[in-house]
Amino acid sequence: MSRRRTATPGRRDVARLHLALAVLALATAAHAQPLASWNDGPAKTSILAFVQAVTTKGESFVEPASRIAAFDNDGTLWAEQPAYFQFAFALERVKALAPKYPEWKTRQPFKAALEGDMKAIAASGRKGALEMLLATHTGMTTDEFTKIVTDWITTAQHPRFKRPYTEMVYQPMIELLALLRANGFETYIVSGGTVEFMRPWTERVYGIPPEQVIGTSFVTTYTATTASRCSCASRRSISSTTARASR
Repeated sequence: MSRRRTATPGRRDVARLHLALAVLALATAAHAQPLASWNDGPAKTSILAFVQAVTTKGESFVEPASRIAAFDNDGTLWAEQPAYFQFAFALERVKALAPKYPEWKTRQPFKAALEGDMKAIAASGRKGALEMLLATHTGMTTDEFTKIVTDWITTAQHPRFKRPYTEMVYQPMIELLALLRANGFETYIVSGGTVEFMRPWTERVYGIPPEQVIGTSFVTTYTATTASRCSCASRRSISSTTARASR
């Protein structure tokens, strides 16, 4: 007579099962309780009442095609202290590009950026900030810039919390975005930040696709790569900045 051997779950298997069930329970609870991390109060109540009103047939009903919600980014969806994160990116780019521009060692605001002199950078005002943005965000193809942003956003960390900048997001706002999308809203970002800096990562972090990110954009020129092909390479100009909406 032969005996059939049956697998008996070990302690690790049981622990993994319990963990999976716990994660599932938390996800189910979060879905059942929208805005789970929000404090109970007027703000949460007003948002839920608004969503209920515009998605229910009646006086306040809004057709799905007209449901659009727009958000700022800095200070709204992710943090903005101790400085705008795109400004931190620009400072890092100044340091990376400095070997190509030895004159920056004596020219402000680049000298201050290389020396970490935040007071001198602040003293340069809007003009100095724009000068650094133009020097670090232009003069390359859009694909080249996208790769630079992607590489930086993957490795750079917040100076205080030592976490990736893409983790410095506000959980209550992530929940609000999810609630609105679950109720037929298209969610947009409308920001003073540049679209080229935001679009490489907003879909992964916020669930907002690149074509729904509106912001500042540098002038871009298009040139054919060959005489016989239609493929084009865009090159970013330093002549001026303009705000564009694209979809």
